[in-house]
Amino acid sequence: MSEELKRALQERCRSMEIPLLGVASVDRWASPPFEPWVPEEFWPQSIYPEARSVVVIGLPISLPALETSPSIWYREMYRTVNILLDQYTYRLANFLNERGCPSVFAPRDGYADLKALLENPIAFFSHRHAAYLAGLGTFGVNNVLLTPDYGPRVRFGSVFTSAELPPDPLMVEDLCTRCMRCVRMCPARALDEGDYPQGLTDKSACTAYSAELNRRGISPCGVCIKVCPVGADRELYDRKDASIYAKGERAPALRRAWEHVRDYGGR
Repeated sequence: MSEELKRALQERCRSMEIPLLGVASVDRWASPPFEPWVPEEFWPQSIYPEARSVVVIGLPISLPALETSPSIWYREMYRTVNILLDQYTYRLANFLNERGCPSVFAPRDGYADLKALLENPIAFFSHRHAAYLAGLGTFGVNNVLLTPDYGPRVRFGSVFTSAELPPDPLMVEDLCTRCMRCVRMCPARALDEGDYPQGLTDKSACTAYSAELNRRGISPCGVCIKVCPVGADRELYDRKDASIYAKGERAPALRRAWEHVRDYGGR
């Protein structure tokens, strides 16, 4: 395994201002850490047979913009992060290619649009499972990956590479507090109180609600990730009390600011 190449990759990510980086060996997909697990056809080595490692990066969603969701502000933040993920993973794949390790990036979504998701709500590859296997976080009740620095407010992208890079250890600490705010405040009622993966998301309900927001020009939803109390970013933005998102509770100045943003820019 190439320790030197991994150090070079880490330095490259630092120079690109990528805050989260993890590596998973493709063998980890064949040893499910829990059930039900990702079917074999969705494993990286099934999609790119030459893959030996998966490099996963994460970019944060800024909490103040997310707090206005659903809104045009969060929509543009989401789009910007998605564009950067594709650009960064493309550049990292080329970085590895230039060092003689055939590599290819996986697009951050892997589906055409919300209409395609309504017909078949599954992307061709799961970046959140890759991020879990790369040691970047643990799953929460809301079925997304929670990270120490940003809670669930992170978007992930992946690179499949033939390089045998030293994998990072899986995170042992369970970050989810089981506060159930995500379940109670989901506007689509798409979440269940069961722990992941038993409490799976009602993907159809979630996607249908997102499609309605999209018609108004203010998708995605984002409620389940903004109300989550996990993440050091809550302290950075002085949002340690996640109860401020419950209707009618506290923070009147913040609420006026959120309502102002929601009143403009959408349909």
